[in-house]
Amino acid sequence: MRCLAELGEGPQRTADVAAALGRSATSLGPVRDSLIKKGMIYSPEYAQIAFTVPLFDEFMRRVTAAPSQ
Repeated sequence: MRCLAELGEGPQRTADVAAALGRSATSLGPVRDSLIKKGMIYSPEYAQIAFTVPLFDEFMRRVTAAPSQ
């Protein structure tokens, strides 16, 4: 979810999320399926994923940001 948020707003290619994690796209299949079933993400087109909640990418970036000193 953090990697998807860091890639930016809107749908992202599953392969790009996998590359950001250093994994293959096929290895993310079970996690992707689980997040879709939980209603956290959806697939608007083949090989793409996006958050179901508008602006959730901004929220994820904000809560996972390194604390400022």
